[in-house]
Amino acid sequence: MWHARTTETNSAGTAAGSVATPPHPRAKARWYPAVALTVDILGVGLPTALIMGVERQPYAYVGALVAALCWVGVRALRRRYARRELGESRGSLPVLHDWLILLGVLAVLRAAADLHHPALLCLSALVPAPVLTLTCSKLTWRHLVAARREAQVVTRVLVLGEPTAAGDVAEHLAGRTEHPYVVVGVVAIGEGPVRTGAPVATRLGVLMPEAADGDTTHVVAAARELEADVVLVAAGPLMAGERLRRLSWGLHDAGTELALAPGLVEFAVKRLETTSAAGMALLRVAPPVRSGVQQVLKSVMDRAGAAFGLLALSPLLLGIGAAVKLTSAGPVFYKQERVGQGRTPFVMWKFRTMFLDADARKAELSQANEHDGLMFKMRRDPRVTRVGRLLRRTSLDELPQLINVLLGSMSLVGPRPPLPDEVARYGDVELRRLAVRPGMTGLWQISGRSDLSWDETVELDLHYVDNWSFTSDVDVMARTFRAVVDGRGAY
Repeated sequence: MWHARTTETNSAGTAAGSVATPPHPRAKARWYPAVALTVDILGVGLPTALIMGVERQPYAYVGALVAALCWVGVRALRRRYARRELGESRGSLPVLHDWLILLGVLAVLRAAADLHHPALLCLSALVPAPVLTLTCSKLTWRHLVAARREAQVVTRVLVLGEPTAAGDVAEHLAGRTEHPYVVVGVVAIGEGPVRTGAPVATRLGVLMPEAADGDTTHVVAAARELEADVVLVAAGPLMAGERLRRLSWGLHDAGTELALAPGLVEFAVKRLETTSAAGMALLRVAPPVRSGVQQVLKSVMDRAGAAFGLLALSPLLLGIGAAVKLTSAGPVFYKQERVGQGRTPFVMWKFRTMFLDADARKAELSQANEHDGLMFKMRRDPRVTRVGRLLRRTSLDELPQLINVLLGSMSLVGPRPPLPDEVARYGDVELRRLAVRPGMTGLWQISGRSDLSWDETVELDLHYVDNWSFTSDVDVMARTFRAVVDGRGAY
């Protein structure tokens, strides 16, 4: 959804009618840093003081104060209180990283001061800190996203580039609302239509670098007219080298920020590295992780997690099995052929949630498919049993897939395992989803599951395939619990 609308533009590229642009971006709410600091101080100080005081440990209150100051210090050094950073992340990994650093700092201080507080007691006092900090981060993130949906707390962006490239960048930014960038206009280089709802503020000619000094005048004037905070240059041959350098001089002299969009979509920031060669700035893209220590850790976590899950959940599994068996005719488990890594077929296990004639009735219900892609989904599928509906709503029907994880055909985290008839209709893009093992959960599950469109599902899976890491898997599993409780998109 566009935050800016425009009427038709005239040949000069300016709006022929009135243009409704978003309000000037205001600063983030003043309570963000105050609340973050308060939660961090109390989240460490209070539990430490209470637990150490109840256990009559020496220096209980001094220790609580030192621990709180260390926690704030670690977070401050990692720029967690910077206004630019507050509210921008809801992930658990940054908080976990900070907490582990805190443990290391306090361990060094404990040894240096020759203190002998029980280690487990100290650890238990510090456990509430990351939980409270993460909760605060999520609440701030939700508040910020809600504000940005109303075009508040935004960065106004003027996109510059060749018509096709500039339109693509503008449309991509307009497709989501959780980020701060709102496109308020476009400066097109050369002739041609710009496929975007934002106004074309002006057009630049196809000039030689030595004649491009006029670019700055036009671009700065457009940025001031639209109150743009950033000029975002879409990659292209008509704005590069000397011409781009001169433009950067002019924009920076005018106090306007310059950003470059290299055309890389859905690449995780951790895979990008800035470097230089012969005085030329380079952007290095690291290859996806396919082997090494992280792959070993993933395999160990999969097998150990599956074995522990099957053992710990065995009473629940038996109870679900009995409910399935007693409420409808047929076997407890439903075994279905799926396609795994490298297009290798395997048998996936689930608790049966449908009547025995479900597969035979799929063809007659094809017209009622509510999904826009290759998958078949219905919110009120008549083939689903009453118990099956509950199991699907809570995702408990998928617990037997722990067997697949233990056997190595699936992973705890990965893309959705597709059916053979879906894979038969895959193109080259969709086939890339099969470069890794499919998972019990993944980005698709924590992002809406069956409510997602086919293109959104593929996009999320490809993002995982190219950018996964062991730590991101841990983060996905942590966020899966909330998605399961919420139940959105599960049917």
